[in-house]
Amino acid sequence: MSKNNVEVAVIGGGAAGIAAARKLTAHGVDCLIVEARNRLGGRAFTVSHPSEHALDMGCGWLHSADCNPWVAVATARGRVFDKAIPPWGRMTMTDIVPAETQRAFRQAMGQLFARVSEAAATGIDRPVSDLLPPDGRWNGMLNAVMTYIAGAELELMSTIDLDRYEDTELNWRLVDGYGAVIAAHGDGLPVAFDCAATRIDHSGKRIAIEMPKGIIEADRVIVTLPTSIIGDNENLFYPALPAKTQAARGLPLGLDDKLFIALDGAEEFESESRVFGRTDRAGTGNYHFRPFGRPMIECYLAGRLARDLEAAGEAAFFDFAVGELTELFGASFAKRLKPIALHRWGSDPYARGAYSYAVPGAADQRAILAAPVDDRLYFAGEACSRFDFSTAHGAYLTGIQAADRILAGLRKT
Repeated sequence: MSKNNVEVAVIGGGAAGIAAARKLTAHGVDCLIVEARNRLGGRAFTVSHPSEHALDMGCGWLHSADCNPWVAVATARGRVFDKAIPPWGRMTMTDIVPAETQRAFRQAMGQLFARVSEAAATGIDRPVSDLLPPDGRWNGMLNAVMTYIAGAELELMSTIDLDRYEDTELNWRLVDGYGAVIAAHGDGLPVAFDCAATRIDHSGKRIAIEMPKGIIEADRVIVTLPTSIIGDNENLFYPALPAKTQAARGLPLGLDDKLFIALDGAEEFESESRVFGRTDRAGTGNYHFRPFGRPMIECYLAGRLARDLEAAGEAAFFDFAVGELTELFGASFAKRLKPIALHRWGSDPYARGAYSYAVPGAADQRAILAAPVDDRLYFAGEACSRFDFSTAHGAYLTGIQAADRILAGLRKT
């Protein structure tokens, strides 16, 4: 560690931590990011493919692009956007799934969200699964799609929390990777890498961040750790902060894993097309063919399915995807497929999941998690966002909010 005494320490170098540290540093505050990994970005993670394609293993879509602050960051860096309509916004592969079938499913999805809004308006929280029609034709597929959205099945999810999510439905991507832009926004910021915080001692005049490499002391701290880390460790804070631990447990991380597969003869398929492995069950893959026109398939595997596959090992992901794809395109299709890259977020020790959802009854825990403690401990991250949770821009905005609160406090002293 290059320094162990700072004005503000930011625990976690993901989207929230980078945004907070960037603003504090711009205002002359002595700030240090304390990061457990050897890289910045957190759950935003772009890797390079030998063909020089950038692959987003974490967040890949700039949701609500018309008001997403990362758009300005990427624009200032001269990054190239892809603004094409995403696969879920148009009909694709109608030879596999007829257009009328796709329209019927979209109608069912719209009806579900309408019921979610109606139920949330009552103020009584309940599992979203309660709103499915008994023996509904699309119940399995609705469950599958919600695992892609939230990383968890409908019976685990709060109706009120889901209804609060805001989305302008404008979705862009970055050719060079969303994760790469987020990490690059941290260029030049002071960072202590490979420093996993094991305890945050706020009992004294200054806050001590304990790590295997030593201790960093700070006047103020911004905690941007995933809820999985906060909720699973009652001893993370000293004195203990049971309200934070409980809030984090009510906002667990769902699981969404990406597997990229090289596809021989990819030009046979329309660029940016999509198909589901099955339409009658929740445990199925979402297969995005030729993203950016590249000769590959981006496979999205989520919820319990992803957890089961993680438990079975990396090879299980490819085997599962090949099994579903050959059911759709024939046994010979397997010869055209080769695994490229996979990241198992549930097995990542510094994530333990993808992004947060609220369990029934826990929608208001986001505000409790985000609330400062003694004007010295601040909290940020996508789980702290009331309306933009599960997104990198939600994380960014909460990081800026925490920085603004610190700056306001410094001006008073």
